[in-house]
Amino acid sequence: MASLLFCGPKLAACGIVISIWGVIMLVMLGIFFSAHSAVLIEDVPFTEEDMRNDKNPPQAIYGLYNQVGVNCFIAAAIYVVVGGISLCQVRLNKRNEYMVH
Repeated sequence: MASLLFCGPKLAACGIVISIWGVIMLVMLGIFFSAHSAVLIEDVPFTEEDMRNDKNPPQAIYGLYNQVGVNCFIAAAIYVVVGGISLCQVRLNKRNEYMVH
């Protein structure tokens, strides 16, 4: 029978901790970007050309804020998947501990 175990217990536990932190941080960043937080303006990818060519500059910036917020939520979802895989690895390691070889 093929084993789905591909990492040890310490690496799996580390993956869970990093995933929890990543989800919390990225969800909060996504919320703040969606709320158009002025503190995060340096992280919004726009140029002066974007401002000159647009007749309504604040709406263009708000659209970029929303796009970065969506990207943060997508990255948080990826961290949830990685955390789920790490949790499965922890459980497989625990089960492997009790098996007689």
